Amino acid sequence: MDDQNFERWLGRTETVEDYIGATQACAAAATLDLPAETFVPGAALPPLWQWFYFLPQAPQAKLSADGHPERGGFMPPIALPRRMFAGSRLNFIQPLRIGQPARRAGIIRAITQKSGRSGNLAFVTVGYHYLQGDQLCIEEEQEIVYREPGAAVAAPTPLALPAAPEGAWTRTVTPDPRLLFRFSALTFNAHRIHYDRPYATGEEGYPGLVVHGPLTAVLLLELVRQHTTRPIASFSFRGQAPLFDLAPFRLVAIPSDNEVALEAQAPDGTVALRANAGLG
Repeated sequence: MDDQNFERWLGRTETVEDYIGATQACAAAATLDLPAETFVPGAALPPLWQWFYFLPQAPQAKLSADGHPERGGFMPPIALPRRMFAGSRLNFIQPLRIGQPARRAGIIRAITQKSGRSGNLAFVTVGYHYLQGDQLCIEEEQEIVYREPGAAVAAPTPLALPAAPEGAWTRTVTPDPRLLFRFSALTFNAHRIHYDRPYATGEEGYPGLVVHGPLTAVLLLELVRQHTTRPIASFSFRGQAPLFDLAPFRLVAIPSDNEVALEAQAPDGTVALRANAGLG
């Protein structure tokens, strides 16, 4: 489809209501190996955990071969076959609370088509407001990218990573199919590259299962929460390259006065995802 056809998707809105129940938060805590005993009615939902609610509910018959819902509806029907969550920018105004209803109001803000070294690309910018009652809790702007199929991706060659900068917080993560499957289940994400190895390697040309970008973002922000009691005021991330379940990867957080610079480093030392957390 051309730009003219996409214009009618600009400004399109969608409202999804959900109940911020403790069950989903406890399941997320179990997946992330975190204690769950704090998720009582009225407790604050950790930042980014809104992604475990307001889930897509496309019928099984309406899924494409890759596991994504069929094109159209709220999101524009871009024909490019590969779809990825490229990044997000968030402001945390006040936490969503366990045991209360909430709603997410979305709007299509921009649709941009480009041609690059990897072929044609389309970027869709979606704005979200998360509210409880009349109170705005979270502002988010997501970037979804669509692209043509590319060349097969080589597995990274693990190297001895250099020492992290002095004062950095670090964690080594060993991804495995169980973690990826559980995160897919938490987000009701049927994209097969995260759990179906023959599809990921044979159809999309990856060397292994792909680690979800949002999972990496959540792990990075949990690293921050583990090392400071200051509230998270903002967060942004951008994917640079995929991570796979073939070898451990390293999370690095470098704190300064009011922010934390974050990286997820692939086994060969390249930066797979870059992020920044603002502290209140």
